[in-house]
Amino acid sequence: MVERSLGNPVCILDMSFGVKFSLISLLLRALFADSSHSNQVVLLDTTAVLGELGWKTYPMNGWDAITEMDEHNRPIHTFQVCHVMEPNQNNWLRSNWISREAAQKVYAELRFTLRDCNSIPWVSGTCKETFNLFYMETDESHAIKFKPAQYTKIDTIAADESFTQMDLGDRILKLNTEVREVGPINRKGFYLAFQDIGACIALVSVRVYYKKCPFTFRNLATFPDTIPRVDSSSLVEVRGVCVKNAEERDTPKLYCGADGDWLVPLGRCVCSLGYEEMDGTCLACRPGFYKAFAGNIKCSKCPPHSFSYEEGSPLCHCEKGFFRAEKDPPTMACTRPPSPPRNVVFNINETSLFLEWSPPSDTGGRKDLTYNVLCKRCGADPRHCELCGGELRFVPRPQGLVNASVTVLDFTAHANYTFEIESLNGVSEMSSFSRPVTAVNISTDQGGPSLVGVVRKDWASQNSIALSWQEPEQTTVAVLDYEIKYYEKEHEQFSYSSTRAKALSIIITGLKPSTRYVFHIRARTSVGYSSYSPKFEYETGDETSDMAADQGQVLVIVTAAVGGFTLLVILTLFFLITGRCQWYIKAKMKSDEKRRTHYQNGHIPFPGIKTYIDPDTYEDPTQAVHEFAKEIDPSRIRIERVIGAGEFGEVCSGRLRTPGKKEIPVAIKTLKGGYVERQRRDFLREASIMGQFDHPNIIRLEGVVTKSRPVMIVVEYMENGSLDSFLRKHDGHFTVIQLVGMLRGIASGMKYLSDMGYVHRDLAARNILVNSNLVCKVSDFGLSRVLEDDPEAAYTTSGGKIPIRWTAPEAIAYRKFSSASDAWSYGIVMWEVMSYGERPYWEMSNQDVILSIEEGYRLPAPMGCPVALHQLMLHCWQKERGHRPKFTDIVSFLDKLIRNPSSLLTLVEDIQGLPDSPGEVPEYPLFISIGDWLDSIKMSQYKNNFMAAGFTTLDSISTMSIEDVRQIGVTLIGHQRRIVSSIQTLRLQLFHIQEKGFHV
Repeated sequence: MVERSLGNPVCILDMSFGVKFSLISLLLRALFADSSHSNQVVLLDTTAVLGELGWKTYPMNGWDAITEMDEHNRPIHTFQVCHVMEPNQNNWLRSNWISREAAQKVYAELRFTLRDCNSIPWVSGTCKETFNLFYMETDESHAIKFKPAQYTKIDTIAADESFTQMDLGDRILKLNTEVREVGPINRKGFYLAFQDIGACIALVSVRVYYKKCPFTFRNLATFPDTIPRVDSSSLVEVRGVCVKNAEERDTPKLYCGADGDWLVPLGRCVCSLGYEEMDGTCLACRPGFYKAFAGNIKCSKCPPHSFSYEEGSPLCHCEKGFFRAEKDPPTMACTRPPSPPRNVVFNINETSLFLEWSPPSDTGGRKDLTYNVLCKRCGADPRHCELCGGELRFVPRPQGLVNASVTVLDFTAHANYTFEIESLNGVSEMSSFSRPVTAVNISTDQGGPSLVGVVRKDWASQNSIALSWQEPEQTTVAVLDYEIKYYEKEHEQFSYSSTRAKALSIIITGLKPSTRYVFHIRARTSVGYSSYSPKFEYETGDETSDMAADQGQVLVIVTAAVGGFTLLVILTLFFLITGRCQWYIKAKMKSDEKRRTHYQNGHIPFPGIKTYIDPDTYEDPTQAVHEFAKEIDPSRIRIERVIGAGEFGEVCSGRLRTPGKKEIPVAIKTLKGGYVERQRRDFLREASIMGQFDHPNIIRLEGVVTKSRPVMIVVEYMENGSLDSFLRKHDGHFTVIQLVGMLRGIASGMKYLSDMGYVHRDLAARNILVNSNLVCKVSDFGLSRVLEDDPEAAYTTSGGKIPIRWTAPEAIAYRKFSSASDAWSYGIVMWEVMSYGERPYWEMSNQDVILSIEEGYRLPAPMGCPVALHQLMLHCWQKERGHRPKFTDIVSFLDKLIRNPSSLLTLVEDIQGLPDSPGEVPEYPLFISIGDWLDSIKMSQYKNNFMAAGFTTLDSISTMSIEDVRQIGVTLIGHQRRIVSSIQTLRLQLFHIQEKGFHV
C-alpha cells in the first residue's frame, strides 16, 4: 500500500508506480541476501518489522513512507523524499524510541539510493546529494514532542554511488551502505532522525545494533557474551569457566575487543582425572582404561595385572596377589613379592663367614630387590634357637642388602648358627602371606677359645685403670689378641669404647675421674672369638698403686713421643714427594694449555675439546647469533603468562611447538619496544653465548626470534625457578645427600664451562635454575667473559657492577676474573645451599665484607653442615687463587661423598672445639673412606686386602695391630710400619671425637 503519492513531477525512481515497486523489490532482495553477523546484537532492523513502522515525518508532506510485501511475504519499508524543484527544504524523518539494552555505544547502518542532481532536468541550484543523521537520548519511550533543537548531529551522509535516469531504464541498482557510531549513550534509549535539505533519496533500510564478543569455547573453557568498553583502546578481561569434568591448569582468560572480537587467549583448562579431551569436551575413560593425571592427554590402557570396571577411572586396581607400593606411579604395572633366594653358599675363613646366594627366580616384576639376613643361635637341639644378640657384625649390614652377599664377623666358638635369608621388594610388606626364606646351618665347633676368667684391677688413677687376666683354658690354638669393651656404668645404653691387647694386661687411659666403668673381655684366635667375660666394675680415682700408675703413664708418654716422631718423618717425606708431583703436574698442564689456542686465529684446538668463542670478536654480532642460535618461527611459540621481568623486558612462560614432536614448555625472554641497537646487541649476546653450550647442567637454548618483533630468546622452562628462592621456600625439606646432589650438578656444569675456557663471573644461587626433578642448571651469562690462552691469565674488566658477596678478593681489587674466582663463588653457592638460601654475610655492608675477607674471616658452617662440605668451602676460599681446587677436583670430591654417605654423618657442630694446637688432632677428620686413607699414605695397592678381611670403615681399622696388618697380606716391613703409624694417628683422631660423645 502506498501511503501518499509523490506530488513532485520528478519522482525519485519513476512516475510509474509499477516501475517503482519493481525496483524496490530488487533492492530488498539484495538486502535480504546479506549474511548475518554473530557478534552483533540488533536493536532495530526495518526489514524484519512485520507491521507498520509508525515513524514520524515533519512536515507531513516531506518524507513518503511506502510499505509493500515481496514475493516471500516479507515486508518492504521504504522512505523517499525528492523535493528538488522547491528551495529551502527542511524535511525530517524520526524513528520510534529504540532501547539501548546493555550497550553504551551503538551503530546505525543505513542503506539507501540517491539520484545524481545533474541527471534531473530543469532542477534548481538547491538540489543536494547529501542528508543529515541526528540522535537524541531519553529515558521516555512515549509522548515525546519533536523539537529539532534537542537532537545532536551524528554526521552528514553522502552517497558513494548515485543513479541517473539512464540507470532506471536499464534497471541498474546502486545501493549505498553507510555505518555511523551513535553515542556513547547513557540514557535508557534514543531516537534517530534523518534531515533532508533538498536531495532525491530512497532510504531502503535502517539497522541499529551494538557489538558484543559472543559466547565461545576456548581451551576447554566457556566465555559468556561480553559487551566491549566504550573506550576502543581498552580491553575487557573475561575469565572463563571450565567445561564439565575439566579443571583449571592456568586461569583461562580472553580479552574482549571493541569490535566484538576475542583477543589474547591466556591459560587453559585440562580434563580431570579419568577424563580425556574429545571435540572440545571431557569424556570419561572407557572400562579397561584410566587416566591418572589431569591434563589434555588420552586415556591409557590399564597396566599389566590391573583392571578398571567403571567409566572415568583415575587408576586401575591390582589383580589378586598383585600390589603397588605407596610410591609406585599409577602408570606402573602391579607387581608381587619375590620368590626366596636360591643356591646359598658359604665360606668360613678364620673369624669371618662369607654368605652368597643367587637372586630369586621370580623377582615379582620389580627391580627394587633387597635381602634381609636373620641370625639364630641354636643349642644341641636345632629346634631350640634364639635370635643372635649384638655380638655378631654384618658387613655391610644385615638388613636392606642390595647385593646378594654379606660378610659376618665376630663368631663365638663352639656354637651353632642358622642364617635365614629372605628376599623382599617394594610390595613385600603388602602381602598377607608369610615371606619365603632360604636357611643355612653353620657350626663354629672348631676348638675356639674358652671364656676369659676373672678380670682384675691392678691399679687405678684419676684417668686410667690397669687390668690383667689369665689366659683362657681349653685353648687348642694360639690366642691372637684380646678385645676389651668398656663404658660408663651410668651411660651403658648410649655408647661404648673398645680396644685390643696382645698381652694379658692393658692400661685403659682417657677415663673420667671418680667414674665407675664396666669392662668385658673376650679372646680371639684364628678360628673365632670366645664369648665375652662376665661384667667387672671398677672405678677411677683409687690411690692404689700410684707408683705403678706413674710408671704406666711414663710408658704411654714415651710411646706417644716415639710414634709422633715417626709420623713427623713420614709426613715430611710425604709432602716432599707430593710437592714434586704437584709441581710436575702443574708444569705439564701449563705446557699442554699453551698448546691450545683459539681456532679463530688459525690454530687447531685439542681433538674432542670444544672451545668457547667470544661473540665480541665478531665484526657483526648478528653473525654470532645466527651461527650459534637457531631462528624460530614466532608462530610456533605460544606465550601463556608473564613470570617475571628481566633487564631488557618481560620474561614469560609458554609452549614451543616443533614439527613432528610434542609441545615443550619454554621460558621466553622478550626485548621491550623502543630499544636502541646497542640494547638489541647486548640482549642477543647472551643467546650467542648459551648457544655454544650443550650440557645437562647448563640451561639449554631452544632458539631466538630476530626477524620479527618482539625479539625473543627461548630457553628450556625450569619449573622450580631460581635455586635461592626455591631453597628458602622448602627450608629443611631435603636430606644432606639431596643437597650434595644439587651441588654436584652445579659443579659439573661449571667444570664444563671451565674446560671450554669460559669464566662465568656471576655464579650465585640466584643464577642457578631448578627443574621439577631437582636438576640444577647454571644460567645468566650476562657478565661472562672468555679466558686467555694462558690458564693463569684472567679477564680484566674496565667497569660494571660486581656482586661483592660472591666475588673473589682479586676480582674485587683488580677486576681479574678466572676459573679460580668462579671456584670462590662456588664456595659461596655451597654455603647458600647448605643454609637453605640464607644471605651470605647476613646484614654486613659490602665494605665490611671486603675488609673482613682481607683480614682472614671466612663464613662459618651453617647448622647441619657436614664437616667434609665445610672443608671444601674453606678450600674454595683460599686467598691465593692458585691454591683453590679446580672444578674437576670438586666434582671428583663430591662423587666420593655421594658414594660414601657415611662420610656426611659427622657435622661441624658435633666436633667444634676439638684441640687444634700444634701436635694435637686437627679440627676435622682427614679422610672419608678406607680408600682415601690408603691413597694419602701411598698404600692404595692394599685396598682389596682390607676389604676382603672385612675392614670397611675407619672405625674398624683403628683397632688393628701390626699382627693384623701382616695377616691381611702386607708382607713388606716398611709398608707394615707406615700403615701402623698412620693407624695410630687416626686412632687418636677418633678417640677425641668419641670422647665428646660422637661417632664417625
